[in-house]
Amino acid sequence: MVLASAMTAALALLMQPVLDDVLYGQKLGLVVPVAGAVFLTFFTRGITTYLYTIIMNRVSQSIIADVQRDLFGHFMALDLRFFHANPSGQLISRVVSDVNVMRSAVTDSLTGIGKNAFTLLFLVGVMFFRDWKLAIAGFIIFPFAAFFVAYIGRRLRHVSGSIQKEMGGLSDLLSQIFQGIRQVQAYGMEAYEVGRAGKAIEKVKKLNIKSVQIGNLSTPVNEFMIGFVAAGIIAYGGYRTAAGAITPGELVSFLSAFTMAYEPMKKLARLNNSLQTGLGAAERVFEMLDTPPQITNAPAAVPLVERKPDIEFREVAFQYHEGEARALDGVSFKAMAGGVTALVGPSGGGKSTVINLIPRFYDSSAGAVLIGGQDVRALTVESLRASIGLVSQDITIFDDTIAANIRYGRGSATEEEVYEAAKAAAAHDFIEGFPEGYDTRVGEDGVKLSGGQRQRIAIARAILRNAPILLLDEATSALDNESEKAIQAALEKLQKGRTTLVIAHRLSTVKNADNIILLDKGRIMEQGTHEALMAEGGLYAH
Repeated sequence: MVLASAMTAALALLMQPVLDDVLYGQKLGLVVPVAGAVFLTFFTRGITTYLYTIIMNRVSQSIIADVQRDLFGHFMALDLRFFHANPSGQLISRVVSDVNVMRSAVTDSLTGIGKNAFTLLFLVGVMFFRDWKLAIAGFIIFPFAAFFVAYIGRRLRHVSGSIQKEMGGLSDLLSQIFQGIRQVQAYGMEAYEVGRAGKAIEKVKKLNIKSVQIGNLSTPVNEFMIGFVAAGIIAYGGYRTAAGAITPGELVSFLSAFTMAYEPMKKLARLNNSLQTGLGAAERVFEMLDTPPQITNAPAAVPLVERKPDIEFREVAFQYHEGEARALDGVSFKAMAGGVTALVGPSGGGKSTVINLIPRFYDSSAGAVLIGGQDVRALTVESLRASIGLVSQDITIFDDTIAANIRYGRGSATEEEVYEAAKAAAAHDFIEGFPEGYDTRVGEDGVKLSGGQRQRIAIARAILRNAPILLLDEATSALDNESEKAIQAALEKLQKGRTTLVIAHRLSTVKNADNIILLDKGRIMEQGTHEALMAEGGLYAH
């Protein structure tokens, strides 16, 4: 970098002997040495600039890749409350769009700032070496230019933050539309969604235009300033040359250094614009990195080692947001080890909240959740979740092969174990019906599968996990009667020896449970076996 910058300054220095000694002095013996020096200077500058650019680009790409990995890893450590508060499109925009803006800024800075700053420094040195009076005259206007560049940078940083925010909103909107395309087409809302997307795109367009206008405002101002200074230097330099204070070669050398300095000055001004834009994006990225995880291991956390644990809720209360009604209010019950506990009741009663507190997707606002007699907050999150198999009504199927989706339950599972899990979930036959069998890619969110097929894949995933605790949240809700019978038999076999909590509305799913808990408005209203609750004639019976 320093060598490449020095070579540029050397070219300006060489103008003096070329003019004074070779052209005016007619010293023919210097022609070859001076010409060779010029060639060597250009060659050295080219090689060193190339090597410096390659090295700095590699460094900048590594820095940004680390930021991207750290940001995504940080997201993975955050709790569900964070993801419910931040739309997925906004988060994707932080990882992709914001980080890419940072990438451009860091790459430009590392490859450009050092090189151009040193080039400018060396050229200024040449100017002072040739004529310090001319140099001082040339730098009178520089403070004004620096102030203007800083002003533009501040405005660009603000606009950049707004652009990235709107880009995040656009990403989130498009994600929602694409995911809900079936509903969009079913209700004939294509034109409406085109309009919504168009408004978001228009906002981004206007902000980008504003950014370009602000960023390029420096061009006419800088041209005016440089032109004013150049005219003054030529006039004053011409006077000093005529007076014999400096030689024509020294004046040309000075002017060469001055005109060469203009290019790195312009580049530094543009780099400042790029840097300020990158800082606007970086603020959004580090805002996320500064968000502390709410679900973490306690300092003295221990692993869950109990292989047949019971689950106990002691006066548990929970609310999703401050000021809202409690989703759970003073809930106490015990799910016996190896037994089946069913949660029933009207929608919004708190059943899914009970399920969510067991793997610590959330922590209770009051009271305690215990597994094997240990508060879940005293257990390591990794061991707790490794002990739980979950099948919910909100099924996630990844855009991968069927085998990979089942193996998500246990990454180390063999092919044979995957096949056995699929057979137990009554999924093997329909999987084999695909031309590529278990290697069939299912599309985003399992779009190539029916609702029942998706649910059976999710059940196979839980079977493969082979965990001591099983949480079933409407696990058979998308199945027809025939499939439900096959799955129910598989689930009953799977539940043996495991502590199981089941949420279901179908009587056939819950009537054989060891204990049935009826939840309404966050409270336990009734509790007992199917026969006992029917005999009481309460809410459950009706």
